[in-house]
Amino acid sequence: MAEVVSPVPGAGRREPGEVGRARGPPVADPGAALSPQGEIIEGCRLPVLRRNQDNEDEWPLAEILSVKDISGRKLFYVHYIDFNKRLDEWVTHERLDLKKIQFPKKEAKTPTKNGLPGSRPGSPEREVKRKVEVVSPATPVPSETAPASVFPQNGSARRAVAAQPGRKRKSNCLGTDEDSQDSSDGIPSAPRMTGSLVSDRSHDDIVTRMKNIECIELGRHRLKPWYFSPYPQELTTLPVLYLCEFCLKYGRSLKCLQRHLTKCDLRHPPGNEIYRKGTISFFEIDGRKNKSYSQNLCLLAKCFLDHKTLYYDTDPFLFYVMTEYDCKGFHIVGYFSKEKESTEDYNVACILTLPPYQRRGYGKLLIEFSYELSKVEGKTGTPEKPLSDLGLLSYRSYWSQTILEILMGLKSESGERPQITINEISEITSIKKEDVISTLQYLNLINYYKGQYILTLSEDIADGHERAMLKRLLRIDSKCLHFTPKDWSKRGKW
Repeated sequence: MAEVVSPVPGAGRREPGEVGRARGPPVADPGAALSPQGEIIEGCRLPVLRRNQDNEDEWPLAEILSVKDISGRKLFYVHYIDFNKRLDEWVTHERLDLKKIQFPKKEAKTPTKNGLPGSRPGSPEREVKRKVEVVSPATPVPSETAPASVFPQNGSARRAVAAQPGRKRKSNCLGTDEDSQDSSDGIPSAPRMTGSLVSDRSHDDIVTRMKNIECIELGRHRLKPWYFSPYPQELTTLPVLYLCEFCLKYGRSLKCLQRHLTKCDLRHPPGNEIYRKGTISFFEIDGRKNKSYSQNLCLLAKCFLDHKTLYYDTDPFLFYVMTEYDCKGFHIVGYFSKEKESTEDYNVACILTLPPYQRRGYGKLLIEFSYELSKVEGKTGTPEKPLSDLGLLSYRSYWSQTILEILMGLKSESGERPQITINEISEITSIKKEDVISTLQYLNLINYYKGQYILTLSEDIADGHERAMLKRLLRIDSKCLHFTPKDWSKRGKW
């Protein structure tokens, strides 16, 4: 599950601030454009006033998902088209541009097959074409065992092969949502019902598309949720939901929380502390043995993860919670979950850094810790797809830095260029081979020259990597890890 700091909207979009005087199109008279029933209805699209980070007014197109009446005043829940859902909000009538309203069209009748009603059958050819091509046809796919020569990184030798224009991979190196769930014949298969936390978006309804919690108080932080989370319905009308920061139990008032704190003796997550260095600790929590905590953790995480769903059966999962210690206890910073048994080599199911701790290196530390566990297990791993936008950025950055660290540390022998295989990189880092290949191609490092693959590190890439590593102060120290893998194939251990 996502990721998560001062909100960084997806695709370069910006957080709305306080809305001031509009400098955009004038707001029309309320009666200027109404539905045949005389009112604005759900499904309408129209420009809505919002303020961007530059403190400028803008009028992006938005869809009205819901309408409610409070004391005779109507509020409209809008989703800004092509913006991340975390920016959805309730707005007043004054922020709607009714001159450009688009009413929902009647759905065309769905073609039938063999005269029977139903949805139009999907075309396997069309589905295949939608898949992301990670490898450019101009660049052959490197063999996992064939060694690739690495140009030396001294002086001008870094520039031995110039980067070719237009070759840099712009595609999602983890694939799209469709790609990650597709079966071998190109037709999307349903998400796995055991273990997988990937949300089946086909069952989305209007309720789960709307944020339902206004604010969460967790210790010294107040968090504004980004997405829907299935907390009990009676709690969704409260202005603030109060959570115990140690056991994550929720209450409807500050008085309830204070009463709970007199009984709660936890000062750290339940489970075993398997890592501690400085003020950073990791706790391993079994989803079967600590079911209540695990479910409460999933409810909290769902507030900041849109692409994952929540199953109350937490038995098949382990949860690794990262905390920061002070005199009051161990405060949750973020976590990741993983299946006890994964046939797809997933070493992370959901991953999240809570908003107050984002952009401080904790997300990358969580990722590094998940691969450190894979190293101890003697496996290669990959996160369950699709990742959130922030999760994708974090993983792509981690893979790039880890692989470049390996390549730049290679030494030449007998005056020849150093050589390394994809398999060797995968074994050293525990990063799955597919992720190694996609990262090398995203960085545009692979060149095919005279029958062999050459990894060319340009001056810009090498310098950029060195600058990035100087900023990466938080690292996992394997000597501080005390972890013994279990054989979960024996169900008795569940």
